[in-house]
Amino acid sequence: MAKIKYYYDTNSSQFKRVYDSVWSKILGAINIAFLAFGLAVFMVIAYNTYFEYPAEVRLKEEIKEMEVNYAKLDNQLTSLHQVMSSIEKRDDHVYRMVLGAEPIDEAVRKGGVGGVERYMDIRNKRMDHSDLIVQLYSKVDKLRRKLYIESVSQDELLQLAEDKKQLYAAIPAIQPISNKQLTALTSGFGLRIDPFYRILVRHEGIDFAAPEGTPIYATADGEIVAADTTVYGYGKMITIDHGYGYQTRYAHLQEFDVKPGKRVKRGERIAFVGNTGLSTAPHLHYEVMLQGTQINPIHYFFNDLNPNEYEKITQLASVQNQTMGK
Repeated sequence: MAKIKYYYDTNSSQFKRVYDSVWSKILGAINIAFLAFGLAVFMVIAYNTYFEYPAEVRLKEEIKEMEVNYAKLDNQLTSLHQVMSSIEKRDDHVYRMVLGAEPIDEAVRKGGVGGVERYMDIRNKRMDHSDLIVQLYSKVDKLRRKLYIESVSQDELLQLAEDKKQLYAAIPAIQPISNKQLTALTSGFGLRIDPFYRILVRHEGIDFAAPEGTPIYATADGEIVAADTTVYGYGKMITIDHGYGYQTRYAHLQEFDVKPGKRVKRGERIAFVGNTGLSTAPHLHYEVMLQGTQINPIHYFFNDLNPNEYEKITQLASVQNQTMGK
């Protein structure tokens, strides 16, 4: 209900009713509208300043959580790079050193993973966290490259280790007969007295005295290339080709335990001590050849002898005595 207004007329000494004009009513309505609009704008500004929409609150929480996760991922990548660096150091300074391989060039390990344009698609999006995202991508790409290089290196090391394993297995490394007391060695390598001609001749191997029938063992892995009596004076003889330029010869045998073409392992029985060929008593004549040249077998007993035993057997082998056969 509209309010009725009155005013006091001093001429008539009476209260008279006030009648509003149309324009005053219009102006009043306009003032009320402006006041309401101003109040609404004020309320919107105040709400946006001091209050947030639920969706906006959720979005800000998600951004904070993403920032925390980015930081965690960055720390984890840093830790993985440190682990990778440790693996690279062991690769270069332990495994490659043991296997006789050159370390990988540092420039190869630290090589780049792309030019400046590599992450431009991310930067062009002008996201608030584009620098952080690019940093993470860069660390992942560098780690991926390091892993690839190390994978190739590990394959190479495995092949080197396999080659070394085969090489070590091919090197004569034990005595051909059981000789724990070392007394079976009767004549060494070098100039010795020939038992038949009584003159100094070059003895191309070493002689082990043993009863007939004593087992003889291959001193390294290899293939039997001869098991016959074709070499004059050696009697029954076996020759084993071990690869890598190594061969061993076993002479004056009683009988064979293998045939040509057979693959044998170090320590496998191949024959028995005999007294065949130019021999004065049962014994084994043993030779080691490298690239076709006879070398002193005494230096190839390292699997059997400790330093003291090696010194003793070296002294025994150095005595210029008479051989037991050719």
